[in-house]
Amino acid sequence: MSGAGRSTAAKSLEDLDWFVVDNLPPALLATMADLGGRVKDAVPRIAVVVDVRSRAFTEDLHSAIAELEARGVHPRVVFLEAGDADLVRRFESVRRPHPLQGDGRLVDGIARERDLVREVRAEADLVIDTSGLNVHELRAKIVGFFGNDTGESSLRATVVSFGYKYGLPVDADLVVDCRFLPNPHWVPELRPKTGRDAAVRDYVLGQRGAKEFLDAYTEVLRLLADGYEREGKHYVTLAVGCTGGKHRSVAMAEQIAARLRDEGIEVQASHRDLGRE
Repeated sequence: MSGAGRSTAAKSLEDLDWFVVDNLPPALLATMADLGGRVKDAVPRIAVVVDVRSRAFTEDLHSAIAELEARGVHPRVVFLEAGDADLVRRFESVRRPHPLQGDGRLVDGIARERDLVREVRAEADLVIDTSGLNVHELRAKIVGFFGNDTGESSLRATVVSFGYKYGLPVDADLVVDCRFLPNPHWVPELRPKTGRDAAVRDYVLGQRGAKEFLDAYTEVLRLLADGYEREGKHYVTLAVGCTGGKHRSVAMAEQIAARLRDEGIEVQASHRDLGRE
């Protein structure tokens, strides 16, 4: 999405020694890959920024990806998005019109673009929602996903805890609901603590069904991870929710992340709503 942080993501990849090409028409992706292949040692990793400034965006991108796959090149699609309010604020701060705005309002351009890129988002390997993120936080996400990228087909996972009262994470591939467990919020001595504290963790994990859930869900994730790797999916975001995102979801997210690491999966854990009142 325009205004979702493409420039920041591109600069972050450049800092990681990726060769980045901005605003390349999708039809030239195969040509770019051929050129990179001729100097593989000098240009081992290429990132291309493609957006709606390119004509026939969706059709050309699908065709270009299919052509790359046919040549044995397996691109990974990273989709950047943000909520309408964030996009409007960003465009207004730089006093620039949306590329699809035309004679209409800014929100009209955003709506047109969101409709245009819907299929691309659905098929993306990684979706990053930049709503509420500053440039430093977005850079940290890019570094987290690509900082040690060798181009090998290995799955990387993000486990994020959240509170249902604040809404679902829009970039989640899988969602787990921990509200079946008793809420530490109602235990006075635990209320001010978080799921990172040992007392809360022990309380949550000591509840009936907690260990059984972790054991069963770990087995499900093991099967999913094998399938994702076979299908060439490199990134997965698992959201773990409870009411406020402070106790149960945090404790369970940390446990799930630890178990995924034991399976040899590279994992980063984050807690979206920790610190909210």
